[in-house]
Amino acid sequence: MIISIRQWLRAAKYLLLFVALAYTLYRVLGVMDNYLLRENKYRIPEGSAVKVFHAEMDGSREMGSIAERLKLFFWYGE
Repeated sequence: MIISIRQWLRAAKYLLLFVALAYTLYRVLGVMDNYLLRENKYRIPEGSAVKVFHAEMDGSREMGSIAERLKLFFWYGE
């Protein structure tokens, strides 16, 4: 049941290879994401587009609207 040093080194080699390949795949997917989706998701909408959420300055109205949104969320399940 004793594992030799050679077996430990082989296991460490495969673990290091797995980590290196996983990191490389992660970086490649990040580069592809930046290349394919260059659009800024949080930009101000243009044309006839409407921004869905507008932060209100009045705290009482904001709490009422949040409560109303939660009620609608649970009612419609969206």
